Amino acid sequence: MYTAIPKSGSPFDASVKEPGLHIWRVEKMKPVSVPEEMKGIFYSGDSYLVLHNGPDEQSSVHIWIGQNSSRDEQGACALLSTNLNFFLKEKPIQYREVQGNESDIFMEYFPHGIKYQEGGVESAFNRTQASQQPSPIRKLYQVKGKKNIRATEKELSWASFNTGDCFILDLGENIFTWCGSKSNILERNKARDLATAIRDSERKGKAKVEIIADGEEPAEMIAVLGPKPALKEGSPEEDVMADRKNAIAAVLYKVSDMTGKMSLTKVSESSPFHQDQLITDDCFILDNGLCGKIYVWKGLRANEQEQQAALKVAEDFITQMKYPLNTQVEILPQGRESPLFKQFFVNWK
Repeated sequence: MYTAIPKSGSPFDASVKEPGLHIWRVEKMKPVSVPEEMKGIFYSGDSYLVLHNGPDEQSSVHIWIGQNSSRDEQGACALLSTNLNFFLKEKPIQYREVQGNESDIFMEYFPHGIKYQEGGVESAFNRTQASQQPSPIRKLYQVKGKKNIRATEKELSWASFNTGDCFILDLGENIFTWCGSKSNILERNKARDLATAIRDSERKGKAKVEIIADGEEPAEMIAVLGPKPALKEGSPEEDVMADRKNAIAAVLYKVSDMTGKMSLTKVSESSPFHQDQLITDDCFILDNGLCGKIYVWKGLRANEQEQQAALKVAEDFITQMKYPLNTQVEILPQGRESPLFKQFFVNWK
């Protein structure tokens, strides 16, 4: 069943103002609420809309784009985010998240990490139907990351393994957390937590979780994966750049449609910037794309067209600058500036 569209013309109702985490998957261009037990599981063939309502009416809206999602779904998700933002009176900060490169704030919603599964709406529906009949569960997930943990579904084979990461082999009644000899302690702890979360949410607590050290694989693992060969060496992830270093490579642009179409005017070649360079009648792009992120600042008195086109302007800018497609986007209404945005300015008040 799809969410009914109220008389206001919005597919959202007053329930979206309730505190906590709300997640919708885009199905046939409409938002379908994700059940509690599926929150934190994302299909790579889909797009999702995520809303978090925190204390003091602080809200964040995230568009999550799976690496195999269609352009139609991505476009529908962007339109739905604009609709939701308008419904919430332009108060939320908006984010564009791409699979594998999610923002820190997005990852904080999922303390046990997030899990990517292959397929999309149709395959998810088929799996739900199939679950009514007994069928063997055999899934392998690679767990990567230090601060932010992501589990990605991989081919069920020893070829998917390496000595630097942790892996979860989900066999239904048994969930094995395998830790490479060179994996770090944070990955091991998070892999264990994620395996426990799979047991509690997807198996209703009716599964056994075991921690397996490299070289101590039980017979059940060998039966599924075959004899264990020599594994690839792990390649530890590089540490995230310090915020101070990120703040160096930034350029500030003013966005205007005074000529009848969107245009960009360079305001400053490099940071630090001055707060009075941001004019309340306009929107601005703070380009930190070389470090993987674009910020759009929306002045309170910017016209409606400029405010609602902020996401498209950011995506067009990413294309124009030839930045990677997974570049993060953060859209900030005036008065909701994040600490990471403020770091680019001198003496922000």
